[in-house]
Amino acid sequence: MSCSFRGPAERAQPGVSVTAPVARLPRPIPPRIYRLGHLDTLVQVPGRVLPIHQASRGTYERLPQPIRLPVPPASAEEEEAFDFEAEERNRLRTAGKSVRRLGKVLWLYPTAAKAVQLRNNPADNPDTNISYEYLATLPAIRQWLVAVHLYEGGYSMLVDQRTGRRTRVWSAPAVAPDGRHFVCGNSDVLARYEPSGLQLWSVDGSTLRLLWERQTEWGCTQPRWLDNKTILFEQDFFDNGDVDTRVVRLTVVP
Repeated sequence: MSCSFRGPAERAQPGVSVTAPVARLPRPIPPRIYRLGHLDTLVQVPGRVLPIHQASRGTYERLPQPIRLPVPPASAEEEEAFDFEAEERNRLRTAGKSVRRLGKVLWLYPTAAKAVQLRNNPADNPDTNISYEYLATLPAIRQWLVAVHLYEGGYSMLVDQRTGRRTRVWSAPAVAPDGRHFVCGNSDVLARYEPSGLQLWSVDGSTLRLLWERQTEWGCTQPRWLDNKTILFEQDFFDNGDVDTRVVRLTVVP
């Protein structure tokens, strides 16, 4: 003989909901930067778009900084107080005998060509005013880096240590670990005196070849190589009336 116990059936109380209502979550709104589509791609050539990905600032900070240069003056007042000649004298002390300053002339002595003479002309005429400042020696690509100052703005120039050939670039180059490529990134998204964007160069002995360059609405500051194909850099962009920055990753070599 068996017996069983069955308790009273559970019944919902009249007018009481068995399941509590679930509030609908608001649709997520992405941060402002992710709605700016032009920050996330770079058109290398027609038909080929390079994706730009957000990267870790911690990883970026651990990568070696290519060239340590003094921070340029940010205003006319700072520029008047900045002693370019003293800064250059400090760098010339470690440049070796192949780089010398004699008055207004910066002398560079290539190994297989005649000396390169870069003469300052501090004229009041905007068309002829020019000066040259030695910045660094780049042993990985055997180039000297020189800053060229014009009446307004300026540019960077590489001078080959063997041939003396001069190459105009957008900024101080960041050289890949294997020495086969370098990039030049520049950022002037606020004043827009100089181009903002990125250049990719190849290195074959003493031959430097510009593979591509792109002027962009955003700026590329302090690019650093993650490996021989990929760079991380600070991407400056103008948004909501101010300049903001994020760290991004970009594969520049196929």
